[in-house]
Amino acid sequence: MKPEPSIASLDRRDFLKVAAAAAGVASLGSANTAQAADTAPSGLIDTNVYLSRWPLRRLPLDETGALVAKLRANGVTQAWAGSFDGLLHRDIATVNARLADECRRYGDGLLVPFGSVNPKLPDWEDDLRRCAEEHRMPGIRLHPNYYGCKLDDPDFAKLLRLATKRGLLVQLVLIMEDRRMMHPLLQVEPPDLKPLADVVKKTPGLRLMLLNAMNVLRGQPLLNLLQAGEVCVEIAMLEGVGGVAGLLEKVPLNRVMFGSHAPLFYFESALLKLKESPLNEDQLRAIRCDNARRLLAKKS
Repeated sequence: MKPEPSIASLDRRDFLKVAAAAAGVASLGSANTAQAADTAPSGLIDTNVYLSRWPLRRLPLDETGALVAKLRANGVTQAWAGSFDGLLHRDIATVNARLADECRRYGDGLLVPFGSVNPKLPDWEDDLRRCAEEHRMPGIRLHPNYYGCKLDDPDFAKLLRLATKRGLLVQLVLIMEDRRMMHPLLQVEPPDLKPLADVVKKTPGLRLMLLNAMNVLRGQPLLNLLQAGEVCVEIAMLEGVGGVAGLLEKVPLNRVMFGSHAPLFYFESALLKLKESPLNEDQLRAIRCDNARRLLAKKS
């Protein structure tokens, strides 16, 4: 159902105009950025960004330095980064080594690497070991629909158990882009989520974060998953004016975090979701940084 015209829709247009203008004068905008930072709530953790190249087209911020500059200009103090290469590449060890190196080289601690592990490839247990022991990653980011791995697959359940044993946070990506944007030869459906609640219940200590979930997971199925264990969501694919406030009417505040899905999505789109919802200071602080900081600090 389309929302009635409101001042929020005017704010959206005005906000995007301002964002476009700011991008055009980036070289002159350091003073404006500092001024904006003074008035924004302190700290912003983006739980959903990607490095490297999206395989189907070039993106404006697919160079790591440019992405880091965008994040910093918008007050991001930490960004959890996966790699686009983890979707289709078979040499996952090299993908993760490259990701860890990029995060070290850029951002001065801003980027936190989340490695890829494909349980349908040989020696995936060693890829998981490297993420934890060699690269010191705090978590992993999984794309089971790109791996051809169902959520009731024994290998998937084993991966969750081993990641939990190592104290790793697990991010499960449900979808990367709207079906209408997918290449005809790369139509990737979201995973069947029916088995997931049971898998979560059978994995004590699991910390699971669902990325890009709001496009495909709503209502009682979402609540069932959140009640199954320590399961959280982020807002990158949450749609509708006032969507964050609406989500908080159904979902506990401590289960909701900020995520942009940049650079595949415009960063400003996620930021606007916080601006156009009537949120109080405690809610804003929890979604912007406190919930993510608390989740990352926990150990299984």
